[in-house]
Amino acid sequence: MSKKPKKTYRVDIISDECKGCGRCIIACPKKVLDMSSKLNFMGTTFSVYQGSGCIGCGGCFYSCPEPGAISIIEITEDEAEDDDGIQ
Repeated sequence: MSKKPKKTYRVDIISDECKGCGRCIIACPKKVLDMSSKLNFMGTTFSVYQGSGCIGCGGCFYSCPEPGAISIIEITEDEAEDDDGIQ
């Protein structure tokens, strides 16, 4: 029987869609989102993913008032190995 691959997640945020309201940061139970010090094209700060720790709960996605600004991406162990160059 084959072992089920371990799932991890990441958050993709389109900076130019983000209005900087911070709702996603508040909604995240693992606190893996933060506000950037950079500005987007509208001149507002935007949310950024810190790079690890997402559990894929979707709290950020559901709290965001801007449709399409946030996506939760599921990454299997096989995909993560490909990203690291390990095969």
